[in-house]
Amino acid sequence: MNEYRVVALCQQTVDEVRNSLRAPGYGHPAHVEMATGYGPCRLCLDSFRTGEEERVLFTYNPFPKTELPCPGPIFVHKASCSRYERSGFPPGLLGLPLTLEGYDDSGLAVLRVNVTCDPDGAVKEVLSRPQVAHAHIRNTEAGCFIARIERSEPSLGPPRS
Repeated sequence: MNEYRVVALCQQTVDEVRNSLRAPGYGHPAHVEMATGYGPCRLCLDSFRTGEEERVLFTYNPFPKTELPCPGPIFVHKASCSRYERSGFPPGLLGLPLTLEGYDDSGLAVLRVNVTCDPDGAVKEVLSRPQVAHAHIRNTEAGCFIARIERSEPSLGPPRS
């Protein structure tokens, strides 16, 4: 049993962006383009096939409204894809330049760990710190949000976003 779960963007949020081509919460225009980089998609957590798949770029704030906002650019597939809801670290992220960023209850970043060859170990290292309430997977090169990491507890119910 995993001690954590990776929480991708909410399907409803992505559907709204795909249909309206507007950023959630901000209303900024979203931009559709042929993938020129690997991404990854923040819904399925798989890399884009460069030059083969369209992607939607939009502004997203990965923090709940009770924390300090930190909006930034993210991508999702333009075409339908399935939300990542499996156990363990997403295989589509393996080999990408990733940093885990741990946050306290107020949304303050308290720890950063680069992911190397052992993503499970890196996640456990971050979540083992008592001051860390949750973590983000971020692209090390661009700094942008990829997904949220939460401790697994049976009472939590389905993954949030």
